[in-house]
Amino acid sequence: MQKAWWKESVVYQIYPRSFRDSNGDGIGDINGIIEKLDYLKGLGIDVIWLSPVYQSPNDDNGYDISDYQQIMNDFGTMEDWEKLLDEIHSRDMKLIMDLVVNHSSDEHYWFTESRKSKDNPYRDYYIWRPGKDGKEPNNWESTFSGSAWELDPVTDEYYLHIFSKKQPDLNWENPKLRQEIYDMMKWWLDKGIDGFRMDVINFISKVPELPDAPNPNGEKYVSGSRYFMNGPRIHEFLQEMHREVLAGYDIMTVGEMPGVNVEEATLYTNLERNELQMVFQFEHMDLDSAPGGKWNLKPLDLRDLKQSITKWQTGLHGVGWNSLYLNNHDQPRVVSRFGDDQHYRVESAKMLATFLHMLQGTPYIYQGEEIGMTNVRFESIDEYKDIEILNMYKEKVIDGNENPEKVMESIYVKGRDNARTPFQWNSNENAGFTTGEPWIKVNPNYKEINAESAVKDPNSIYHYYRELIQLRKKHEIIVYGDYQLLHPESQQDFSYLRTLNGKKLLVITNFTDKEIEWTLPENIDFTPKEKLIGNYPDNNSLEVTSINLRPYEAMVFLGE
Repeated sequence: MQKAWWKESVVYQIYPRSFRDSNGDGIGDINGIIEKLDYLKGLGIDVIWLSPVYQSPNDDNGYDISDYQQIMNDFGTMEDWEKLLDEIHSRDMKLIMDLVVNHSSDEHYWFTESRKSKDNPYRDYYIWRPGKDGKEPNNWESTFSGSAWELDPVTDEYYLHIFSKKQPDLNWENPKLRQEIYDMMKWWLDKGIDGFRMDVINFISKVPELPDAPNPNGEKYVSGSRYFMNGPRIHEFLQEMHREVLAGYDIMTVGEMPGVNVEEATLYTNLERNELQMVFQFEHMDLDSAPGGKWNLKPLDLRDLKQSITKWQTGLHGVGWNSLYLNNHDQPRVVSRFGDDQHYRVESAKMLATFLHMLQGTPYIYQGEEIGMTNVRFESIDEYKDIEILNMYKEKVIDGNENPEKVMESIYVKGRDNARTPFQWNSNENAGFTTGEPWIKVNPNYKEINAESAVKDPNSIYHYYRELIQLRKKHEIIVYGDYQLLHPESQQDFSYLRTLNGKKLLVITNFTDKEIEWTLPENIDFTPKEKLIGNYPDNNSLEVTSINLRPYEAMVFLGE
């Protein structure tokens, strides 16, 4: 196993708009992040991943970039950002930036030029097509509902936008565009950043013919993802990016890749292929979705989670590398999703953290996860801000006459704004996030759930995360050991064994709110030497043959 600093790191994702507001305008900013760096250093993390802070009209919360080399006014200035980088490095932490190059904003200079005429030098920076029989060029649906095409009256042609109509897709077939992107990446790396998280990077290669997607039900628009996910030139583009940019720096790269499978991920992350180091895949995040997509809810079957995690743990072992996450800015809060945020919030949050951080891969913590922040239930659709939520509600309720209460229930469970409510710093007004009016409402439970009280309480979720991070730094087996699933058919516990150089690590977690009896499988040879961690503080027994696990109990043993 090839060792690397980015394999041994723990990453913390900051969504800047919701992290900390320093100037009272209700929007989190760069100076607010600087104020809280000592909090992050105290947690023990190594790398900060900063969601986009670039100039943007903010149609999709900064993922629609109008200038890749400027800072959004809401967040501060380039001088503020440079100070942030210095302050992070002075604390011996690293910074990775979001790279959003599948699409730009429609307000980017490239696009404002591109739409002017069919022979404009920037025309081919985007994907333009004439209409077909008075309709869109094909039947693809946007990720945010409706057609993936927008008619531009200036030239009477359509441009492709897999996301919002204010996010036109860039045309990676154009070598001049690719060179501009590589130059921009080098500009940031030369400023001293430590890598990139690449937004939907496996979308950049499209099947050139852009054919209609199969449509057995005769719907108006359908997903064309088979023609733009993991497309025909994707590996060529990433290898070129590596050659032109990434190879010259000691950095961390992780690609967000919806729809990627293990076999494809081994190609993307095999270091000998010179592409990326890790991917974010979504298979485990889709397990509580029924057919028809994320808004169609179904309960998680633990056996599905085991099958998925095990496939990725064993499939990438020794070939590529896993990124480990249960939360991010696009996902609901995991303690509300796979845990119990009502009766066992602390226990289930610690259990889920144990389950994740003891796996092989690089763990990612999303802001607020370390204090057990929960989903929110706003009373009215008017209080939600996310474009995906608002478009879906319009399509289903306003245009489609679906039951609004049923649709709101899906939003409560799966909406992206669950992750975007302001960070809960203390029990003061607006959770200490801002002295002004927050851009999105604060979760009303901030008086009970906040960082200040978590740091003071030695038994809090925060201190448990600190302990997990320290264990990963102390025990090589947690980072590099191989993985073996135990009890694959159990719908109650998720337990596994890690092995490295004669040492073994036994991880036991109860995913239920019931007491269960756990037994060590007869074919597993394990002699415990030390209990490393557990989320119920009163149990230090080294007995592992048979254990009565309490609700959401987790324990980790080191042995041989």
